[in-house]
Amino acid sequence: MFYDPGCFGRVELGTLPVDVQRRLAALPGEWLEFDAPSGAIVVRYVQPTSSPSLPTIAGELVRIISEIPGACHPAIGGGDLYVHADQTLQLVRLRVEPGGAVHIRWAHPDYATARRRAWQRGTHDLVDPKVQRLNGRVSLTAAEPAKAARELQAVADTFEGLYPEGDCHAVADPAAGTVRVELEDVNLDAELLVAKLQQLATASSLDGRIDVGSFAGEAPEHYVRFVFENGNVWIQRPVLWDSEV
Repeated sequence: MFYDPGCFGRVELGTLPVDVQRRLAALPGEWLEFDAPSGAIVVRYVQPTSSPSLPTIAGELVRIISEIPGACHPAIGGGDLYVHADQTLQLVRLRVEPGGAVHIRWAHPDYATARRRAWQRGTHDLVDPKVQRLNGRVSLTAAEPAKAARELQAVADTFEGLYPEGDCHAVADPAAGTVRVELEDVNLDAELLVAKLQQLATASSLDGRIDVGSFAGEAPEHYVRFVFENGNVWIQRPVLWDSEV
């Protein structure tokens, strides 16, 4: 699930008396407005750049609903507005329940219950590789462990990202025939690395995980986790709300 920066969503208000519709349409607002033809609270096309988004949007939402007479509340269908908080870019959900109750909830990304999908290179919408931030650990067996470790290290050392900090260590154990890769805040194209891991690993030997974040302050719904089990490669997006489980 993805949301544009700023605010995204709509709230259905149902069929309202004409005089109420006129009153709602006349309310001032920077982010939200009442769209009479659809009977919904929608995000304005022209959005402000200076007002703090979350308190402003929450205030406008409550103001609009407060102008609806109590007798009309049962007709409110409800809906969600998603807001990226200023500075932190934390995702916040403003939910209007059927009947008009309003709830505010902050996203808490969690991979424990996230659904897995088989990874296919180039088919997943990821953070721009130039700002990807990788953390994790992967182990594999290889026909030539020392050579495999050098090739994996070269992938990290030669990648031309925007953030040179971070540590990547690819270490071979020739006696055991294994390679261990450890990543700490490494700016690297995750799919490039995963493809190389698949190329070098013997059958069913890949094991571990890599978390893909961003050095550029991307919002949490853009993050992913690669999971390696018995040679299979899975990709997960974090669960943001308990209701997604």
